Amino acid sequence: MSTSKVAIVGAGSVGATLAYATLIQGLAREVALYDIDAAKVRAEVLDLRQGLQFMPTATVEGSDDIAVCAGADLIAVTAGAKQQPGQSRLDLAASTTGMLRRLMPGLVEVAPEAIIVMVTNPVDVITYAAQQLTGLPAERLFGSGTVLDSSRLRGLIATRCDVAVQNVHAYIVGEHGDSELPLWSTATVGAVPVTELTTAEERDAMAHEVVNAAYEIIRGKGATNYAIGVAASRVIEAVLRDERRVLPVSTRIDELHGITDVCLSMPTIVGVEGAGRRLDVPLSDAELTGLRASADSIRETARGLGF
Repeated sequence: MSTSKVAIVGAGSVGATLAYATLIQGLAREVALYDIDAAKVRAEVLDLRQGLQFMPTATVEGSDDIAVCAGADLIAVTAGAKQQPGQSRLDLAASTTGMLRRLMPGLVEVAPEAIIVMVTNPVDVITYAAQQLTGLPAERLFGSGTVLDSSRLRGLIATRCDVAVQNVHAYIVGEHGDSELPLWSTATVGAVPVTELTTAEERDAMAHEVVNAAYEIIRGKGATNYAIGVAASRVIEAVLRDERRVLPVSTRIDELHGITDVCLSMPTIVGVEGAGRRLDVPLSDAELTGLRASADSIRETARGLGF
């Protein structure tokens, strides 16, 4: 880890926040920012550099030249179209996939050994497109998925049950978006099923709040950045520190309960080799139906974009 280099593509609100989170947590010795807006990336780098004396030892560089990403151990891609109020994540897909056609081959060329984590929305479609464009294996190119959504759900359960969030185990799976679904059948507080501690109405309300959380933030301040920044840094930490932590990242599914040829989130072991073994989580009949519907929604969008 002492010699790790993390490259972040996109110096917007998410990319800059992710760079900041990576630095203050001491996750890498080198952090590089790449953005086509030279003035913006220079300003972000200067701001970050001026705080380095208060952080673990690291260096920061930035450029509008993709060569700044050369030699990165991990690349996080945050660049993409900005989500507008009332716009779904899937609505962003067309403009962002056009950008990927130019970006991804260059990243693989300058950092051929890097693990690539896609953070840009709609992350499942973008992850699938990036894989198609690069040919990288699923373990080396995957998306941040529903790591943030699952954190939101756990926070709501903790508040509702009046316990520390660390004692809550629950996952959101499927799309990082409107068709995502909570796995209530396996959610627990300690060893107690959440279904025994909450009512169906309470669970429906929590699921609704998770799905709509980003929309409320976007209406209020124009973008989400803090929570997704630290959530993505958690994925980076799991890789660089080889934590083998179970995270619901978005990976390519080639066979799962009849679901094929799509990227979506399921609990997955994340470590130094990237996204490893996907856990075979028990699903209720309703959850399986919801997961298949979510996969169909993602796949339909990807096909509509030519992927």
